[in-house]
Amino acid sequence: MNPKDYRPQEWVEGFPVAITVCGMDGTVLEMNSKSELTFAKDGGKKLVGTDVRACHPSVARAKLEELLATGKTNAYTIEKGGVRKLIYQAPWYKDGKMAGLVELSLEIPEHMPHFKRS
Repeated sequence: MNPKDYRPQEWVEGFPVAITVCGMDGTVLEMNSKSELTFAKDGGKKLVGTDVRACHPSVARAKLEELLATGKTNAYTIEKGGVRKLIYQAPWYKDGKMAGLVELSLEIPEHMPHFKRS
């Protein structure tokens, strides 16, 4: 591909990881196609413009509030419906100032190699 033909956010749509972006007030700003599928039961693309905290139980809402207040990163694994996932939540920045959170949700295999490198 010619770099002149590349659109900076094109890769996000076809990337096989759910990417959800929210602003500092918790409003969902963007979801890629995988995120829309992941959250289809909750409304999919219709979640854009809504408060991300509304989709989470109280413990998770409190964690999101903490992340928005502190700019910390949160990472953990879950299993739902037999599918294991790595969830990675981290701040994103605009003009050097925290602008909200990005959540990446990656499906992971049951057995995954782990390498230690020096």
